[in-house]
Amino acid sequence: MKVHYFFIVLTIYFTFMSEESFSQEKLKYYDLTNSESYVSNNKGTEKPFTGKYVKNKETGTYLCRKCGAALYYSTDKFESDCGWPSFDDEIKGAVNRYPDADGMRTEIECAGCGAHLGHVFAGERFTSKNVRHCVNSVSLDFVQAHLEPGRYGMAVFAGGCFWGVEYYLQKSPGVISVTSGYTGGSVKNPTYREVCTGNTGHAEAVRIVYDPDKTSYEKLLRLFLEIHDPTQTGRQGPDIGDQYRSEIFYMNADQKQIAEKCLNLLKAKGFKIATGLSPASEFYPAEEYHQDYYFNNGKVPYCHAYTKRF
Repeated sequence: MKVHYFFIVLTIYFTFMSEESFSQEKLKYYDLTNSESYVSNNKGTEKPFTGKYVKNKETGTYLCRKCGAALYYSTDKFESDCGWPSFDDEIKGAVNRYPDADGMRTEIECAGCGAHLGHVFAGERFTSKNVRHCVNSVSLDFVQAHLEPGRYGMAVFAGGCFWGVEYYLQKSPGVISVTSGYTGGSVKNPTYREVCTGNTGHAEAVRIVYDPDKTSYEKLLRLFLEIHDPTQTGRQGPDIGDQYRSEIFYMNADQKQIAEKCLNLLKAKGFKIATGLSPASEFYPAEEYHQDYYFNNGKVPYCHAYTKRF
């Protein structure tokens, strides 16, 4: 009876842990490039006017590149011509302030993970709030959505034409936003025309931002592997070319481990998996007309469909 009771307790425990796996506390920090680590971990500063968000005017939310915490809203961003993105307010509780060692400036850090963001200044009269958060672009990610305070998960998948992958993942519960774009190649700021040549090394991909209290990386990954054919090499249905390849771009060791587990499960079932597994690199959002393509055009995917595999 004691043995039987022990296994009942174990079953309840692991069921509970499975449900709790959606908790924000389970999110691991994301891997950083050398330049990102130099700023976020070592309190460095990127060169002025070189950051990708200096002139960004899109509507949305800026996240911590290291942990995915929501930090700033685009409505609080303003032009200061200082060479770095400037904000006159932060999301409540998202940013901590500390006096610099030299006593001259005030450093700002992500309250979630301690990543260095930049410095905050007062009394410059740029806006009515009279405050300027001077933030390094490499400390940030940007999402075209208004996010509530908290940490968010991120995933990057490529599985053929990004229109279809975007369509199915956008409908999944817990997904906040899906952005179509290009990644995995060597060409900076590629255009759709360039990617279509198959010579950039980039794949058509999607970047997903999700609420870890409502879904998980593994749940989204399994869905991704069921809405396209992961056995096809260099194509997806009628779309042929390396840019249409199947690939998972992991953002940390935890995502890599989960991806390997899921791919091995499919292989054990007899699927000849062609899906690649690579560390995430720079993601370039596609042109505006590619975003929400099927929703805006009232159509349905022509080469993606749900097929249960797990």
